[in-house]
Amino acid sequence: MGAGHSADSSVAKSALRDQVRAARKRRPLEAGAGFAGAVADVAMGWEPVRRAATVAAYVSVGSEPGTGLLLDALVAAGRRVLVPVVLPDLDLDWTVYTGRDDLAPAVRGLLEPTGPRLGVDAVGTADVVLVPGLAVSGSGDRLGQGGGCYDRALARVPAGTPVVVVLYDDEVGLAVPTDPHDVRVGFALTSSGVVGLSPSPG
Repeated sequence: MGAGHSADSSVAKSALRDQVRAARKRRPLEAGAGFAGAVADVAMGWEPVRRAATVAAYVSVGSEPGTGLLLDALVAAGRRVLVPVVLPDLDLDWTVYTGRDDLAPAVRGLLEPTGPRLGVDAVGTADVVLVPGLAVSGSGDRLGQGGGCYDRALARVPAGTPVVVVLYDDEVGLAVPTDPHDVRVGFALTSSGVVGLSPSPG
């Protein structure tokens, strides 16, 4: 039964990933540029980020909602910003982001800082954790890219730490297939605001 459910959810996740990726590629460039500025303003005005000393985030690539302006705003505001480095086993190490000049091409088309590695447990020191995704349900079920990197990383984040997926508005509130290992998130950050996500009973 469990294996069948997992196979079904895998097919459903792949279909939803294809759907969202296709929609992202169709977005006009100016829409992406406008999002990056707006989401930076929203995040910097959100109380948990305003209070945070350390924020874990990520460097967006390709058609992902842009985080470049947000990363720079966090650094300019004096936050310690951690971003991930993908390890060969698809776990995530972390390093401090100091600016775009320190980024270098990495695996899977990513950009990663070249500074010292802090270890896989460093994400647990963040006061707020911003994560990528393709969609999220109203219950906080997040659809990732399929590598499982963040499910492992988020298991190291202390309970009560705000975990926020960065998405376009129309990617929030979708029906996201789940597996037992999937880790829910508590909030969605879009250019319109921060949306609280409520786990369904059970």
